[in-house]
Formats: sequence, C-alpha cells, structure tokens
Amino acid sequence: MPSLKDLKIRINSVKSTQKITKAMKMVAASKLRRAQEAAEAARPYAERMERVLSGLASNVGVNAGAPPLLAGTGRDDVHLIVVATSERGLCGGFNTSIVKAARVRIEALLKEGKTVKILCIGKKGLALLRRDYRSMILDTFDMSHAKRLAFGDVAPIAERLLSMFEDGELDVCTLFYARFQSALTQVVTGQQLIPASITDDAGVEQAGPDLKGAAYEYEPGEEEILKALLPRNIAVQVFRALLENAASEQGARMTAMDNATRNAGDMIDRLTLTYNRSRQAAITKELIEIISGAEAL
Repeated sequence: MPSLKDLKIRINSVKSTQKITKAMKMVAASKLRRAQEAAEAARPYAERMERVLSGLASNVGVNAGAPPLLAGTGRDDVHLIVVATSERGLCGGFNTSIVKAARVRIEALLKEGKTVKILCIGKKGLALLRRDYRSMILDTFDMSHAKRLAFGDVAPIAERLLSMFEDGELDVCTLFYARFQSALTQVVTGQQLIPASITDDAGVEQAGPDLKGAAYEYEPGEEEILKALLPRNIAVQVFRALLENAASEQGARMTAMDNATRNAGDMIDRLTLTYNRSRQAAITKELIEIISGAEAL
C-alpha cells in the first residue's frame, strides 16, 4: 500500500500531465483548421488534373508511342513503396495504421518474388520500418523544416521518383498516406503513382460541370501534353497526399490528446479516492491508539 506522500506526489504528477495533454489538444485543434483548409483546397486541382489526364489517356491509349509514365516499363519486378508518416508522435494510431497497410503490401510483394524498395517521408515511418526492412530502405525525407507545407517542399521527392524511374530503378511506385475525412476518421490510402493509374472517378465527374457530351481538342498533340503533365501530376499527387497527411495527423493528435486528458482525469479521481481512504484509515488508527493509551492509564 503506497503511503499518503507517494499518493500525493502521483496525483500532482498526473495533474501536470493532464495540463500538458490539454494544451496539446488545443494546439492540435488550432493547427487542424489550417491543415484541413489546405487539404480541401488542394483536392479540386488534383482531381481535375486526374480528370484531364484520364481524358487524354483514353484517347492516346497504352501503346508503343505512349509516354513511359503512362505505359510503364512493361515489367512488374521492382516496386517502390513510399510511406508518408509524421515527424512527431503522440498522435494515436495515425502512423502505425499507415505503416501497417504498407507492411501488408510489402509482404504480399515479397511472397510473389518481387523486389521491394522503400522510401520514407517522415521520421516515424522510418523508425517503425527500420527493424524489419532496413536493407530495403533507400532514403528518408525529413519534412520537419516545413512549418506550412508548400509545393516547393515536395519537389525533391517528385524529382527523386522521376529520376529513379528514368534510370530503370523501379517499375511500379505506390504511395501510402492517410486521407483526411474528419478529426475522428482518417482513411489509409495506397495510391499508385508510376505508371499513372488513371480511372474515371464517378465522384470527380459529378463534381465538375455537365459537359453534355462535348469533346475537347488539344493543341499541341495529346501525347505531347501527356509528356508535360504526367511528371507534374506526380508532384501534385504527392503534394496532395502530404497535405491530407498533415490534416489527418492533427486530427488524430487532437483525438488522442482528448482521450489522454479524459484518462488522466479518471486516474486523478481514482487516486484521490484512494488517498482519502488511506488518510481516513490513518486518522482512525491514530484515534484508536490515543483512546487505547488513555484507557490504559
């Protein structure tokens, strides 16, 4: 049974922790608003980019003259898995859920006999993957310097992916991140970047205006436009994914800190109850000793 002093020290310690978690929740809530606005602002451009590329790709088709980023290398041997996580912890299961989805994909590829390479965006993904896949990790991009993510911050990542593809170091590239839905819900998403996986998304089609079957004519040729847009599309999709990740991270952190604050309050109540009972028992014992001593005299 801990002493009254130990219980008092522990109660004060939990109260201090509760103040920290409450402050972190408030900070995450303030950051969430900006991050959510940035993520939602990036969606229309990225979705319209996919829509334009989908129209161009359907006209060109995957043939010998199609751009390599659309047609691919013709092989499916080397896979690059890009895992986007956060730079900081204390955000619940945000990082572990992304890494878990990446692990499932990696294990499935290894069972098929494929060569897997890993590129990490964020320190937490590296820490979780390094133990089992150290030899597969090529590099890590540290994004801690970007207080507010800008398009220029993702340019080195896109350039690295493009250079690896041009040098024949990969056949397929898949990006794992968490798509933001709400502060309570983040959906882990695996998006294929190379070769471009472009499909007609019903939700995107409905978001745009009704064209009444109108046809587009492109100048210059469609293949030339694809060659210019496909590399930019990779940077756009990576930028969008990191913005979604930033909003998801703050939402997960706000929820985690709220739960931690509630748990600290419950712990304080239990410790206070134990402290009061122990204090009452000690006072009763002292009274019994005093009365017993008085009767003995």
